[in-house]
Amino acid sequence: MRSFAGRDILSLKDFERPEYEHIFEVCDELEPIARKRRNVDLLEHKTLLSAFYQASTRTRMSHEAAMLRLGGSVLGFADAKMTRAGDFYQESMKDTIHMLEYYADVIVMRHFQQGAPAEAAKWASIPIISGGDGWGEHPTQVLTDLYTIHRELGSVDGKTFVAIGDGRMRTFHSLGYALTQFDVDLVYISPEDMRVTDEFVAELAKKNLHVRTAEHVADVIHEADVIYMEPVVQADYTKGREENPDQYGTTPENYVVNRQLLADKAKRDAIILHSLPRMDELPSDVDETRHARYWQEAYYGVCMRMGLLALVLGAME
Repeated sequence: MRSFAGRDILSLKDFERPEYEHIFEVCDELEPIARKRRNVDLLEHKTLLSAFYQASTRTRMSHEAAMLRLGGSVLGFADAKMTRAGDFYQESMKDTIHMLEYYADVIVMRHFQQGAPAEAAKWASIPIISGGDGWGEHPTQVLTDLYTIHRELGSVDGKTFVAIGDGRMRTFHSLGYALTQFDVDLVYISPEDMRVTDEFVAELAKKNLHVRTAEHVADVIHEADVIYMEPVVQADYTKGREENPDQYGTTPENYVVNRQLLADKAKRDAIILHSLPRMDELPSDVDETRHARYWQEAYYGVCMRMGLLALVLGAME
């Protein structure tokens, strides 16, 4: 197994099974720190820099919370338009990263352009962690998803995933790559113009993950151990700032999971994961059901990022 020390976390495409298992073990070891709301000194002399060119709530703050829990320091920006990377000068990625690498020991970056964190990693002498890149991938979100399943269901293996939403999303890409390393079934449900591409499905098949698609969540929800949700009504991930944020549609019934559907057709122990924010695809009254795990997921996201930072910065091996 490759060492995590000094390693960029850009994609789950080439992650191997032992690497997931090792991350889970480290997260389990550090989890009591988060549970007891303690701060320790494991990363006391380290600094995390958040470089967020695109809006974020959970990804940015969970990385920062994880670093602070481990005793490290945090700096960075949440709006590139307030920096020379996003103002009139539009400073190049190379110039920006060559500067930022002197301010911290690790950089977590979210960018609206696919491949931007990988471009940053070309120029950085410190590790780059992708916080999501356009329609590319979102590796730390899916690591959080899998760690939540590990904690809540005991294992990822043997589960059927029903993934509902825009199949072009970065989470769906990372999820597919990750699940190639586990013994699972995967069903995608997306509008026709948002489906995962044939090329992506073929790529997963080469790794022995054979996926299928369905038209309506009601047709397959009875199979699901994990109901994995993303919106089908959302802003374009390739834009740095949405110009018309008030123009939203309504989610078709095919992609909505509500209390009645869960009561009528879902397994008693099925869990719902959603990276949030949500719209009308997941009504708020579902929060009160035994299936909801997206709030627990926010907690496990801190634990997972604590483990990942400890590994990447060499504090744990």
